[in-house]
Amino acid sequence: MNPSNTHESIRARDGSARYLYLPAAVAAIGGLLFGFDTAVINGAIVFLKRQFALTDSQTEIGASSLLLGCVFGASLAAFTSDRFGRKKSLLAAAALFTISSIGAALPRNIAEFVLARLVGGVAIGLASTLSPLYIAEISPARIRGLLVSVNQLAIVTGILLSYSVNYGLTAAGPANWRWMFSSAAVPSAFFLVTLLSVPESPRWLVQKGREAEAEQILSRIKGRVAAQTEILAIKTAVAEESGNIFDPAFRKPLVVAILIGLFSQFTGINTIIYYGSLVFLEHVPNQTASTALFANVMIGAINFVATILGMYLIDRVGRKPLMASAFAGMGASLVGVAASIYFHGPPLAVLLLVLIYVACFAIGIGTGTWVLMSEICPNRIRGRAMSIATLFLWCGTLIVTLTFLSLVRVLTAPGAFLLYAVVCIAAVVFVSLAVPETKGRSLEEIESWWRVSGADL
Repeated sequence: MNPSNTHESIRARDGSARYLYLPAAVAAIGGLLFGFDTAVINGAIVFLKRQFALTDSQTEIGASSLLLGCVFGASLAAFTSDRFGRKKSLLAAAALFTISSIGAALPRNIAEFVLARLVGGVAIGLASTLSPLYIAEISPARIRGLLVSVNQLAIVTGILLSYSVNYGLTAAGPANWRWMFSSAAVPSAFFLVTLLSVPESPRWLVQKGREAEAEQILSRIKGRVAAQTEILAIKTAVAEESGNIFDPAFRKPLVVAILIGLFSQFTGINTIIYYGSLVFLEHVPNQTASTALFANVMIGAINFVATILGMYLIDRVGRKPLMASAFAGMGASLVGVAASIYFHGPPLAVLLLVLIYVACFAIGIGTGTWVLMSEICPNRIRGRAMSIATLFLWCGTLIVTLTFLSLVRVLTAPGAFLLYAVVCIAAVVFVSLAVPETKGRSLEEIESWWRVSGADL
């Protein structure tokens, strides 16, 4: 027997990991830019506030402008991903990332800075919706949680990278914040170039009647036999659904996806991601800009390590128990943070409690939120549903970021963190009662379950 023929036969049956992991990795670069662009403000805001003499309200606007763009980007993702495809929409996001990273480094006033960050926010809104969606749509059920979690790993890698860049540029002079923002231009351009080599989502191709192209892509990933079976499953799912986003059959999974996204933000994680340096500088004794930015690096490092642990657990433990226990751990650690700040505890105690809080988020919420949001909505509306859920997530992020400093003025820092702890308790109840377990289920099986069952998966 000819060895090359044997190899082709095996690949036809089993597929090739290269055709799965390479597109997933490229799509996840969008997550890295998402993490970098959102978190770079944490260190830069200290120096930006000094240079433009910003008030607390102006500081909130400067930090939140990106998030307003995220809301617009998530809204656009619904239309662009279903009309033009996942790949072309991600290409548009990559171009906007590049423009924004350069524009945010060049402003002469806060208005120009806000405009540049708005453009970057649109890019993040697109990428945060479409990167996990694209990865979910090319992944086999048995490792889908792991691969979608790669996007979350990329996000926290971007966060850690931005914190490290910020810390390294602390002593670079009054214009150091400009270099912090411009440093994202290199990975943005790399994302744009590498996206040209990835295939379109096979599920989107089937929805557009391009079944031959979809089967060719799936054959490379899973093998010809498995590809033919999956094409039939996708066609069946598409044929059975009206595609109306307001159809009562879609209401429950859409509401669950929306609430998952909102709870992930209303528990206050981005008060640390965006304002961590200010929290340490203004509410923890004996801190300098350098020590506050170093604390950010520690937070980014624990976020990265805990995300890897979450990726390991999500397809073993399951989405539901991981998220419920994570919300509980976040609530308990927030109570500790509030008590430590109120009683003027040692800086190390505050930092350790913040690290526990971030670790709990990374293990269960950071990974679980994007995985569940990309899984639980039916095929025919997944692009729009994912966009709507992500839109609400970004609205939640915007609200938290736009109100945190004002909330601290009204309630004090301990009071604000106790409020977020109460939200964590509500999130535990919600996950326990309303969120289904999707571990090990194909996207078509999850869709079928929503139609025929009101019980737990």
